[in-house]
Amino acid sequence: MSVTIFVPGDAAALALRADAVAAAIAGEAARRGIDLRVVRNGSRGMVWLEPLVEVATPRGRIAYGPVAVADVPGLFDAGFVAGGDHALCRGPTEGIPWLARQQRRAMGRVGIVDPRSLADYLAHGGGAGLARARALAPTAIVAAVTESGLRGRGGAAFPAGIKWQTVLDAPSSQKYIVCNADEGDSGTFSDRMLMEGDPFCLLEGMAIAGLAVGATRGYIYVRSEYPHAIAALEAALAAAGGLLGGGSGKFSIEVRKGAGSYVCGEETALLESLEGRRGIVRAKPPLPAVAGLFGQPTAINNVITLASVPDILAQGAGAYRALGSGRSRGTLPFQLAGNIRYGGLVEVPFGLTLRELLYDFGGGSRSGRPLRAVQVGGPLGAYLPEAQFDTPLDYEAFATIGAGLGHGGIVAFDDSVDMAKQARYAMKFCAIESCGKCTPCRIGSTRGVELIDRIRGGDVTQIGLLEELCETMVQGSACAMGSMTPIPVMSALRHFAGDFRP
Repeated sequence: MSVTIFVPGDAAALALRADAVAAAIAGEAARRGIDLRVVRNGSRGMVWLEPLVEVATPRGRIAYGPVAVADVPGLFDAGFVAGGDHALCRGPTEGIPWLARQQRRAMGRVGIVDPRSLADYLAHGGGAGLARARALAPTAIVAAVTESGLRGRGGAAFPAGIKWQTVLDAPSSQKYIVCNADEGDSGTFSDRMLMEGDPFCLLEGMAIAGLAVGATRGYIYVRSEYPHAIAALEAALAAAGGLLGGGSGKFSIEVRKGAGSYVCGEETALLESLEGRRGIVRAKPPLPAVAGLFGQPTAINNVITLASVPDILAQGAGAYRALGSGRSRGTLPFQLAGNIRYGGLVEVPFGLTLRELLYDFGGGSRSGRPLRAVQVGGPLGAYLPEAQFDTPLDYEAFATIGAGLGHGGIVAFDDSVDMAKQARYAMKFCAIESCGKCTPCRIGSTRGVELIDRIRGGDVTQIGLLEELCETMVQGSACAMGSMTPIPVMSALRHFAGDFRP
């Protein structure tokens, strides 16, 4: 009887030699005459345990990790193909406390299914949301998404149902669904994990969106630095004919490689790039929902937003809305990175505090020193001091402290960090990545770096001028790139003022 072994093909696992581990397992099994099948699944998100090898047994999947090539012969000696005990054994995967405490909805199949197998996807509940959507009128699909409380899982957190309703109401013979998979924020990797570990879920979400708004074509704009995600999506598309066809007509999807620019994560710059031009932000109005790709009504959502839709349609809007807090409904895959002991992906309902995430899941700093600050929401997110760690993780709670959740990326720093240096990094990032269209962003970011250098050199009289410059950028920039760049700078000045003084 064949044994099934799961070795992640996720990019993070590959960076930790998962390919070599998979080859070693296959080779050792052949030498011992063991009939064995290796499945390259997605990652469970426990990066500190990668490569995490799982064995399918009658009592469920048993986890071992982190596994190195040198460990493989010993694992076979211990009978790991039958779930035998070993120093690296973590017991049943689903019972690992770090994983068991989560509520995975968007990421529910990641790490479980074979991302190249449509049959495996369907066997694990995939396709149920699309099947229900095909039995509903477009207005009913939009109503379900609206009732669920799903908001865009990117920076603005705009209600997905309102955006879809606008596209549905816009008169046009051709409409588009565009997936923004240009995940470029520091400390973020949930989009990549979903695309690499459960690509059919994204395709299903896009097909449901197409039915909802009357679109027959979709595009996935994936950042060029994600070759494994692109390969997984292409393979899924080649196998997905039966999933995307049927119903009211076939929905076609095309994968496009990003142009390598951070600003192309802004939806109108993304559209410019999709149309073959330089990624520069467009003036709004008109909104993309009215005049987007090729001038036609376009629903643009990011990966996790669209990947949440199949679950909402399959389980019902009420079940999704029952999770979360306040106006932040459902779950968000938070990503722990930086100086953190247990880095990885944690999907939980909104409402958990930042402190609980950092310590109950993250285990505190990897260095063992006190955590001094975290940046939430990417390179344009606020730096939060320890005094604000008890803030609930929901959109409105973060807004009240001048911060945002963004894409859910969290980068931790211990007490050795120089926050003035971090502020400079944030401003320099904008100077490098600005599309150059508007003066406040293009020139302001460059002048901001110069001011921070003067302040760090001892001229603290420049702090007031830096604050005025930041206000100008907030009020005068054409898009979120320029208007949000001052957020990390101002938060560092506010909470870590001592770092800016000699």
